[in-house]
Amino acid sequence: MTVKLGVVGTGWWATFSHIPTAQADGRADVVAIADLDADRVNSVGEKFGIARRYADVRDMLAKEKLDGVIISTPHVVHVQAALPALEAGVHCLIEKPMATTAADARAIVRAAQKAGREVMIPCGYNFTDHTRKAGEIVASGRIGEVRHVVCQFATALEDLFGGKPMLETVEHMYRPPASTWADPKRAGGYGWGQMSHSIAWVYRVADLSPESVFCFAGKSPTGVDYFDAASVRFTNGATMSLSGSALLPKHSRPQLDIRIFGTEGMLLFDAERERLELHRLDGKGEEKLQLAAGAGDYDGRAPINAFIDVCLGNTAANEANGENGARVVETLEVMYRSAASGVAERI
Repeated sequence: MTVKLGVVGTGWWATFSHIPTAQADGRADVVAIADLDADRVNSVGEKFGIARRYADVRDMLAKEKLDGVIISTPHVVHVQAALPALEAGVHCLIEKPMATTAADARAIVRAAQKAGREVMIPCGYNFTDHTRKAGEIVASGRIGEVRHVVCQFATALEDLFGGKPMLETVEHMYRPPASTWADPKRAGGYGWGQMSHSIAWVYRVADLSPESVFCFAGKSPTGVDYFDAASVRFTNGATMSLSGSALLPKHSRPQLDIRIFGTEGMLLFDAERERLELHRLDGKGEEKLQLAAGAGDYDGRAPINAFIDVCLGNTAANEANGENGARVVETLEVMYRSAASGVAERI
């Protein structure tokens, strides 16, 4: 069986990653694309051999028999494509962040439940064997009840969040626009743009729900957050120290360092040094897994391949589902609210 996919939003990441990955998978056919920019949708259609082109997502959904839709529009309008697609009975892969308000995120979750369809957020770090292993360790109780989390994420994106062209994209078909990544009025900033990855990993591995957040943030020249230092309290009383920074040098590997402390031990994941370790208070059953070279790198293809699995009926492949995405949005929304107010804010 070959699944039929539509793509909504044909800019930078759709043309660099999503469309070519889906076309290379062998189990999917990208049959239609939609974008408000007529010149762009035609250019993308010609480049990737996609004949069915639309200016309106509802028109595409009405005329095409699709199994899944990939939504890679700007953050602030994800919900405008997701709700019609789910109402049409189509699985949705929605670029991170899933939405930019908790109300929109929860509306998407409810629509997916009503339609009996899956929502997937392409947070690539979630879709790895070592992440599944980490989740199994925590779920099995080997570190006991989770009490504290340290989550630090840094990437070399000073240019992107500073409103400048991203250096690595100079030869891409399109480049990420400042209007999406560096405009504070359109959910620009490091939290929405990058910490959505690291928080999604925590919520995939440890079943935690946010209750309140306090945050300090440092601003880029465009007024979005370059770096964030936040404290999170979860509904079970556990806490998280949450850090993110765009100020990593371009020659450095991304730094994703997460430590989950429980009543019986702790789990460490370090993507930069490619290690996953279990340490227990009693010293029994400890594990130190040296991951394969390259295992800590970000793979944007994995979620697309997993989404095709979901469209084929394998819902177990969804490692970043709608509930995960909604908790991420709830965390980030109040993180930004706290950074603005100077006080802790509740979900």
